[in-house]
Amino acid sequence: MPLVVLCGFPCSGKSQRALELKKHLEQTGGRKVYIIGDHTLADDKNSVYADSRKEKDLRGALRAEVERKLNKEDVAILDSLNYIKGYRYELFCLIKHVQTPHCLIHCVTAPDVSSTWNRDRRPDEQYTQDIFDALVQRFEAPDSRNRWDSPLFTVQKDDALPLEQICNAIFRRKAPPPNQSTQTQPLSSTNFLHELDKVTQDVVTAILNAQKISVPGDIITVPGASEKLGC
Repeated sequence: MPLVVLCGFPCSGKSQRALELKKHLEQTGGRKVYIIGDHTLADDKNSVYADSRKEKDLRGALRAEVERKLNKEDVAILDSLNYIKGYRYELFCLIKHVQTPHCLIHCVTAPDVSSTWNRDRRPDEQYTQDIFDALVQRFEAPDSRNRWDSPLFTVQKDDALPLEQICNAIFRRKAPPPNQSTQTQPLSSTNFLHELDKVTQDVVTAILNAQKISVPGDIITVPGASEKLGC
């Protein structure tokens, strides 16, 4: 079933929104809801986001976990920064391949408010100020004009989560159509080589037989061809 992608600055309220949505979906629809996030895969987020290789590995692990959770019945919520538009496009290609709807929830919180919330966390859960500032600086805000950022729900810190609209977007909207890059190409027929050999032999046999009884200028018919050939 659908994928819900959250994005926003560090400590902008994404995890709280994910839990709120999960509770609503479980209570109203009886669906299984999986929250996938940095906290489930990363031990020390400061060391991860300070190293581009580790961060890339984390994004790959999150994407792989999302792909494992997507099915016909459940809802997957990706609770991470998701601040790179190219990565959000990768997720869009994934849901096109799986043929399921998705939506994006952008938790909008001012940097100074997010920074305060970060300092209020337990020391082992905080971002260092340098890492926090770097992530805010690198953030690429979603744009609803982009297919991969639509439908987009922008939620301020004091806003109520638009639960009904989100449910409409992920349950009553058609999945985006697949394209050639996201479709699995069909395998060749297992007896392809046998059929090719048979057709080739028929053509060769017809030509050899025609040579025995034909004279220059005669027209011969090749099996499987609509046009006739001259000797």
